[in-house]
Amino acid sequence: MNILVCDDDISIVEAICIYLENEGYSLFKAYNGEEAFEVIENQEIHLIIMDIMMPKLDGIRATMKIRETNKVPIIMLSAKSEDSDKILGLNLGADDYITKPFNPLELIARVKSQLRRYTTFGSLESKNNVYQSGGLVIDDESKAITVDGEVVHLTPVQYKIMKLLTENAGRVFSIEEIYERVWNETAFNPENTVTVHIRKIREKIEINPKEPKYLKVVWGVGYKVEKI
Repeated sequence: MNILVCDDDISIVEAICIYLENEGYSLFKAYNGEEAFEVIENQEIHLIIMDIMMPKLDGIRATMKIRETNKVPIIMLSAKSEDSDKILGLNLGADDYITKPFNPLELIARVKSQLRRYTTFGSLESKNNVYQSGGLVIDDESKAITVDGEVVHLTPVQYKIMKLLTENAGRVFSIEEIYERVWNETAFNPENTVTVHIRKIREKIEINPKEPKYLKVVWGVGYKVEKI
């Protein structure tokens, strides 16, 4: 796997390359967005680690330019003071971010997660009956659900709930509507039943169920799968 590391701080680039070379990856280096784009045009790159603040072409604008033609995973590097830029980067096409100073083990884990998802599911968009929101993928043909490439085992009812919400990612469903669509019967005080299933699903698909990334509650309205 070929990884491009782009940061105007040479020491950070060298450190990241050492960590990832030890994992068996091939590394390419760039020190601003323009150099990164040149590498991408001339090499087959499978993942990019991109700093936000750089001269000539910063990470935000470089990501926008890359996304015009390429779906390669992009992990953004950001300082804690760059939260607004970090959010902007994610909205414009970055897949993940890591804050400096970072733990090498966390960086390696995030790289492996993005590469696993990219190589396993990179072509899923062209398949029928596949629903995706970020790292959450449901293949309705095989009835399989994965999060960042890892298989998640759901009960049949839990699967139906996730399929309903994921194929309509971004739309909020009331508890009554979820119950009627999944159980195929008129809802009669369904709140406890649906809420229990939602809680159990979160425990299986979320890194932190108390701060869910995918399965969100909209207070007073219902539930949705976030559109990512």
